[in-house]
Amino acid sequence: MNRWKSYVKWTGISVGSVAALFVVAVYALQYRTYEAPYPQIVASNDSVVIARGRHLVYGPAHCNFCHGSWDELPRIMAGETIDLKGGNAFTLPFGIIRTPNITSDRETGIGAFSDGEIARSLRFGVDREGHALFDFMPFHNVSDEDLTAIVSYLRTLPPVKNAVERRDINFAGKAVNAFLIRPVGPDGTPPATVPPDSTAAYGKYLAHSVANCVGCHTDRDMKTGAFIGKPFAGGLEMGSDLVPGLMFTTPNITPDEATGKMALWDEESFILRFRAGSLEEGTVMPWGAYGNMSDLELKALYRYLKTVTPVRNEVKQIVWRKEG
Repeated sequence: MNRWKSYVKWTGISVGSVAALFVVAVYALQYRTYEAPYPQIVASNDSVVIARGRHLVYGPAHCNFCHGSWDELPRIMAGETIDLKGGNAFTLPFGIIRTPNITSDRETGIGAFSDGEIARSLRFGVDREGHALFDFMPFHNVSDEDLTAIVSYLRTLPPVKNAVERRDINFAGKAVNAFLIRPVGPDGTPPATVPPDSTAAYGKYLAHSVANCVGCHTDRDMKTGAFIGKPFAGGLEMGSDLVPGLMFTTPNITPDEATGKMALWDEESFILRFRAGSLEEGTVMPWGAYGNMSDLELKALYRYLKTVTPVRNEVKQIVWRKEG
């Protein structure tokens, strides 16, 4: 009996010690830093470059959808130019992530950041202090030319003072941040330039590196961000932060004849759908920004999506209200 009590005692002490060490490690690793290079990106004053950056920010890159303000949602969904002052909250299983202010305000925005610091956060997922960013921005493989255009345009934004508390995460979120979140960099050397055209090749660039179609239309673990489904086959459940309790399941946009959206559309109807804008309350699809894409870009995107591998994956419910 005494031996059994001793065993239980020391087992309890061991388990408690491991748990205590885990908690200490979680909090100690919240602020770990990483080394990442600064891309050789220098903002330009060329009006053509700045115009290209504006098109990306309010078009395919849909920066306005995340870095705008939900208070201006009608304008966002109309694709209008708004202040990118941040603060929008995205609710995840481990807590809330808020978007930063990316206006030129030097205290609460990015006005005091160098071009390299801005470019590094977009390409390597490392912030100004060297911390890993949660991988919400799909711009790791964007071309040098487009990255320069984006940084150049952001430099022109008027300052808006809006301090944002970036994270409000629970202990599980802190554990994810400590052990699972790592900087995400490019797949090799990003291209110097990707000339816009209407080809499937350019559509692939848009779908994977700029518009992030693959990021939402592929099922993924919402705790870690890891992809767990077939590319573009849908099935990702996403809560709407615009309408409490509303959930969306992203559709299958492969050309599978039985279950894929791309099997239903010809090129003209595809473009018309994007021009129609939002048709569902609380949608998490940035229709306003995508509606600002050119016909050339939409043709390229259509032609690429018609080439992806068909996946049989029936998504029965696109919109539903979560019980409770």
